[in-house]
Amino acid sequence: MPIINISITGKPDAKLSATIARVATEITAKLLHKDPTITTVAVNYIDPQHWFAGGKSLAEHGTNTFWLDIKVVDGTNTKLELEAYLKAIFEAFGRLLGGVHEESYAFVHEVPAAAYGYGGKSQEFRFISGRLKAA
Repeated sequence: MPIINISITGKPDAKLSATIARVATEITAKLLHKDPTITTVAVNYIDPQHWFAGGKSLAEHGTNTFWLDIKVVDGTNTKLELEAYLKAIFEAFGRLLGGVHEESYAFVHEVPAAAYGYGGKSQEFRFISGRLKAA
């Protein structure tokens, strides 16, 4: 955990996707303390003619943009950690994409541990199992 979905303007580029996945995973590990070995990243590309900000396409703006959507377990990060994460993501995508439109977004979904998991087990189950093993 977590799962990170990223959309960016441009044409599909496997090398850029790999770099984006690596950078997003590193920032997520460093600032949100998420295990990089179970972090999943999906990168999608959208033609700038089909992405609009302020009523104009990004092609008209002559810039790039991104949308990062990450899901984490509720209560596992502080407001200061989230603030630092959002700032670092915006700065990283500015470097990766060569500058980004101000209306580029990152959204951290904090979801209940009972409603979120992988491998068929919720994060709440994993937490309780871990506590029982430790006792």
